[in-house]
Amino acid sequence: MKLQIVSLVALIICMGLTEKALGLNPQDLEQLKTSGACPRCELSGADLNQFNLAGANLRGANLKEANLTQANLSNADLTGANLESAVLKSANLTGASLTGTNLTSASLENSNLSFTGFIGANLAATNLQGATLYLTNFRGANFRLTTLPVGSVTSDKPYWWSSQRINTKQCNKFKAGNTRGTTCYAE
Repeated sequence: MKLQIVSLVALIICMGLTEKALGLNPQDLEQLKTSGACPRCELSGADLNQFNLAGANLRGANLKEANLTQANLSNADLTGANLESAVLKSANLTGASLTGTNLTSASLENSNLSFTGFIGANLAATNLQGATLYLTNFRGANFRLTTLPVGSVTSDKPYWWSSQRINTKQCNKFKAGNTRGTTCYAE
């Protein structure tokens, strides 16, 4: 019986240390605050609410479940970063690079995404409701079950889908015809 209790306590301690090791790294957070650059840093769960990270280098950083509400990320480099389940409500991402970024289940409500590049980004289940999209590049992005700025939810969008398309006549050059799940589809 004592052996079982000791084994259980040892298991709980190991799990706790592993979880701690995979969480926010305080040194990385301090580096970001002082230098504005922290590529490949471990910042998961970080509270960066209202931080000024304009022009920050966060390439490949792990920002899973980070709070970036009202943060200024204009011209920031978030290429290949993990922003899964991150909160970026009312954030300024003007001119930011989010190429190849994982934004699965992230919240970008009311954010400014003007001139932002989401090339090859994963926007599955991302909330873009109320976001400003002016000359935003979504080439190759995954829009599975994404909430668009107007509140509608997507199914699957082809790689060439653009929120800037004014009329469906422009769809003809892509030869999508009446394919369900595209902006060209009309019943």
